[in-house]
Amino acid sequence: MLLDADIRMSSPGRLTKIGPKFALCCSIKTDEKVKTSSSLSVAMQDRVLRREAMIILADSGIDVNPIAILIGCSECTVRRCIGRSVEMEDLNDHARSGRPAVYTEDISLKIIAFYCQTRPLPGSGRWTLQWAASFLAAHPEQVGAAPSKSTIHRILQNNGLKPHLSRYFLHITDPCFFSKMGPLIALYMSPPRNLFFFDECPGIQILKRLTPDLRTHKTKARLEEFEYIRNGTMDVFAFLNYADGKVYAECQADHKTNTLLDIFRRHVAQFPNSEELHYVMDNLSSHRCYPFCQLVAELSDVPCPSENELDSQAKRSAWLQSEGKRIVVHFTPFHGSWLNLVEIWFGIMGAKVLGESYAGADALKVAFEAFLDQWNNLLAHPFRWSYDGKGLHEKAVKRFTEMLRNSAEQMDVRILTKMFMLMTNLLNDYFSEVPERIWTYLAETVSSKKKTLRDLIEREDGPRRKEKAEQAFEVFRTTLTQRVGQVKDAAA
Repeated sequence: MLLDADIRMSSPGRLTKIGPKFALCCSIKTDEKVKTSSSLSVAMQDRVLRREAMIILADSGIDVNPIAILIGCSECTVRRCIGRSVEMEDLNDHARSGRPAVYTEDISLKIIAFYCQTRPLPGSGRWTLQWAASFLAAHPEQVGAAPSKSTIHRILQNNGLKPHLSRYFLHITDPCFFSKMGPLIALYMSPPRNLFFFDECPGIQILKRLTPDLRTHKTKARLEEFEYIRNGTMDVFAFLNYADGKVYAECQADHKTNTLLDIFRRHVAQFPNSEELHYVMDNLSSHRCYPFCQLVAELSDVPCPSENELDSQAKRSAWLQSEGKRIVVHFTPFHGSWLNLVEIWFGIMGAKVLGESYAGADALKVAFEAFLDQWNNLLAHPFRWSYDGKGLHEKAVKRFTEMLRNSAEQMDVRILTKMFMLMTNLLNDYFSEVPERIWTYLAETVSSKKKTLRDLIEREDGPRRKEKAEQAFEVFRTTLTQRVGQVKDAAA
């Protein structure tokens, strides 16, 4: 709210008019702020600023009634504030009378720890407010109190905690994730003329509800029949054009290798032989098989290396990604599907098409093709990539550190081995991307959990997995110790 003059407080109680307007409450500009403790809450600071505004307005000759209206309080409050400033020259909150708080800060922290860090069942389950309140009423020694359901809710709410909420995330486990992500982001930032994102959505269930949907006068939401009949499955193959967001897609009964090869051939056939084509896809085995290499060679009009020369997926991937041929394939890292923009379109398509009731595969196919036509003619738009990858290195290290600190004994040895290798690569190639304090914290965590990790590896039944885990752990620990030690020596 603005008034007719801008006021600056040069010292408590003295005013200097600056300009045509001045702001009230939090908008008032002050050279010497009212001294408040750093521990004051936002609400307390707001109260102090409101009192300051009252004093400024009163000193400038404004009556009590307009001040009360502008501030949004009673005239009695304004008079009390003015009188208090004259007597004490202190606008801070004072200690109030009343009984001591039942739920002290210590007990509140114990309630938070109990609700957020323990489970009601052996290694599983999540507390609800009523369940936790009933349990603590029977076992108050757990936190030193027996809070009610509303008390637990209030304590969680005051601290901004919502442990009942959850969402999926894709953890980075590919040891070479960042070395694969970098070239992809560079490709998106400076895209070639023909860049396509490809993927398949297999095993889509074709469901028919037993009765049609229903709408009533009493309910705003659509009523869907709970029971359904399964009418088989359908697979969708889609190519998203990065330039304009249009999609070439087909519905098929399966996602066998031959099906993929036929669809890929039809997509390439839409472009002149002189056009260079770039495809981004994931690491499905059919995307890196030898028949696919043969097809790419044929469509690129280059000789295909022999099957003996391409006798592993790594070799086939390297050849498919190599430049110098018409078709170049770019593979996302493992657990890196979010780098493939066609996944966004699959989400849109799923919401618009797959949630309906279909009598069979033909009905689903008709609806899908109608949506595809609508998308390409009405809705299509490019999905522009803007993320540069900054901060992900640090997030990966922090997440791994928290996993080790909180639940190291629950980790799978195979994933743990990949994480050791990933951290080693980050230490060697991206050390500067992560703050030194994060690396130090990881080193301290690994040191404290060393026995747990060794025991976990020792219990592994597979001899090859066990050996690989031991080697990865030792290389990781050695590299971590060396790099963190170098930082400490440089600081000294």
